Amino acid sequence: MLRQIGAKSAHEDIVYPSAIPFVLVHVACFAAIWTGITWEALAICFALYWLRMFAVTAGYHRYFSHRAYSTSRVVQFLLAFLAQTSAQKSVLWWVAKHRHHHLHSDTEDDVHSPARSGFVYSHVGWIFACRHDATDLTRVADLTRFPELMWLHKLELAPAIALGVLSFLVAGWSGLVVGFFWSTVLVYHATFCINSLAHVSGSKRYVTGDDSRNNWFLALLTMGEGWHNNHHAYQSSARQGFRWWEVDATNYALRALSWIRVVWDMKSPPAHVLRNEQKLGARVINRAAEQLAAHFNSERIALAIASALHGAELSALREALARAHHQATEVLKTWHLPHMPSRDEFLAEARAMLPKTRSLDDIVDRAHELLLEAVGMRLAVPVPQSS
Repeated sequence: MLRQIGAKSAHEDIVYPSAIPFVLVHVACFAAIWTGITWEALAICFALYWLRMFAVTAGYHRYFSHRAYSTSRVVQFLLAFLAQTSAQKSVLWWVAKHRHHHLHSDTEDDVHSPARSGFVYSHVGWIFACRHDATDLTRVADLTRFPELMWLHKLELAPAIALGVLSFLVAGWSGLVVGFFWSTVLVYHATFCINSLAHVSGSKRYVTGDDSRNNWFLALLTMGEGWHNNHHAYQSSARQGFRWWEVDATNYALRALSWIRVVWDMKSPPAHVLRNEQKLGARVINRAAEQLAAHFNSERIALAIASALHGAELSALREALARAHHQATEVLKTWHLPHMPSRDEFLAEARAMLPKTRSLDDIVDRAHELLLEAVGMRLAVPVPQSS
C-alpha cells in the first residue's frame, strides 16, 4: 500500500503541457503516410540513428557523465552539439540527471527507477515531471566552466532544429519525417530502455546494490549500453562490454578514434574487476544488504516471536529493548529467539539471489543487523490483541 501511495505521488506533478513537443514528434512520424517513404529518407534515418546513438553513448554518457576518456575542446563541443540533435535536452541537464541516478540508483531518490515508480514512468514519464525539469548545475561544475557548453544549455533545441532543417533540405518532406523524426523517436526509446528495461530484464554479473542488468539485445540496439550491470560495477570505463563476446560498438569506435588521437586516455576496468574480485564499497554493501533483508518479513517474524514467548519473557525482552534505545540489535543478539532466521539462512538466501562477490559475508552480516533492527522495533511496541 505504501509503495502504491509513493508511486501515485510521484506521478502527481506531471506537467502535461511539457509533454506536447514529445508527443508531436511521435505524431509527426505518421506524416509519412502523405510524404511517402523514399530510399534516400530511409538511408538518412539509418545514418542519423547510429550517428546520434554514438553521440549519446560516447558523448553524453561515457565522456561527459563519467569522464571515461579524454579529448580536445573542439571535439568535446562537437560531441555535445551532435548529442543534442537527439532532442534529449542539454548536455548539462542530461549529465546532471545521470550522475544523480548513479548516486541513488534504484533507491527512493532515483529519478527513474522501475522498482520505485513503475516501468512506464521510469521509461519516459519522469522526463515531464516538474521536479525533474530544472538542471542541478552543482553536479556539473566541471562542465559549466565551458562557455560553449553553457550556450548549448541555453539553446538546447537549436542543434535538433538545425538537423531537422538539414534533413529537409537534403531529401524534402520525406527526409524530415522519415529521416529526422523517425530516427529521433528510435533514439529516444532505445536510450530510455536503458533506464527502464535494463533495470528489469537481463543478467547480473556484479553486486552493485541496484537492479542494473546486462542485456545483450539492448547492447546491440544502443552500441554497448546494454551491458548495464558491467557499467554500474565500474562506471568510469570507456568500454562496457567486459568480455570479448560482449559487443560494444561505441567502444570499438572510440578505439578507432584513439588510433588517430581524436580521443585518448581511455579508461578500462582493472583486472580484479574483470575477475569479479573487487571489494565492494560501504554504500553498495548497505544497499545489497537492504535488498537481502527485504526477503525476510520482519513484521511476520516479530509476530511469531511475540506469540512464542511467554508473557514474562516477552515483557523482559521489551524492557531490555526499551533500555537499549537505538541498540536493539545488540540486545537481540544475546537472546536466542524462536523464528529468528539464522545467519546460515541469510547466507543461503544471499548465495541464491546475489552474484558472486568477495563481500558476501559483509552483506550477510549487515542484512542480519538490519533485520534485527526491524524486528526489534516491532517487538518493542506491544502487539494489539484482537477481541
